[in-house]
Amino acid sequence: MGPDDSYFETIASLRRYLEELKESGVDGLPLLPEAGVPGPDSVAPSPLSGTGAADSLSMAEAAGSAAAVPLPGGETLGEIRSDLGECRRCALGAGRTTLVFGVGNPKARLLFVGEAPGREEDLRGEPFVGEAGQLLTRIIKAMGFAREEVYICNVLKCRPPGNRNPLPEEVEACSTFMLRQVRAIAPEAIVALGTFAAQALLGTKEPISKLRGVFHDYHGIPLMPTFHPAFLLRNPERKREVWEDMKQVMGRLGIATTPHKG
Repeated sequence: MGPDDSYFETIASLRRYLEELKESGVDGLPLLPEAGVPGPDSVAPSPLSGTGAADSLSMAEAAGSAAAVPLPGGETLGEIRSDLGECRRCALGAGRTTLVFGVGNPKARLLFVGEAPGREEDLRGEPFVGEAGQLLTRIIKAMGFAREEVYICNVLKCRPPGNRNPLPEEVEACSTFMLRQVRAIAPEAIVALGTFAAQALLGTKEPISKLRGVFHDYHGIPLMPTFHPAFLLRNPERKREVWEDMKQVMGRLGIATTPHKG
């Protein structure tokens, strides 16, 4: 049995409220300790900066903290997929060919999270199978893994029309299932591929160019944002930056790094 829907509705509502406050010009929330509650000095590190906040929590950090509330455990990916069903929780469900849940090792050490399925993924029901997926497979092999050894999924499970950018309500409808997938897999590290995957997981609006290159904390799991493989196809000169990111991930996993030839 999956987690109670009210749990996820509460988290989604909190995130919406925090975003509304941010848009209205509120930049931070005071952290006022209550009786028996740890004070500011014991605030957990920010998922964006990795440092504690003494007096206030930024709105981006607060949104990320809402997403970082521990999720109920004990689910399997099969149970989550069953709960997802023939999803119609947002308008994308009506236009898809196939729901794209995810593939790979259900107990993978390394999880790759993209933005949304493309045309080929929508037809085949598997993430990252087009040209960008072939490049991702080469990256995975260069890191010392077979594609089947890692887990690959997207934040959105349905293809946006024309591969347009995801809408906030679409991300919100899918995000709880993404969080549950992460909890079920319990990877040692996560790679967020592209701006929208990184923003959705970290609860921030920072672009990938500012997020990549350093680890961020996600439910206690080190998360490395990097450029999307589709971006690399258009900008092959940026592959070196992605490989530097992947070397950091390999180091975190205790894997020896070797020169990458692209």
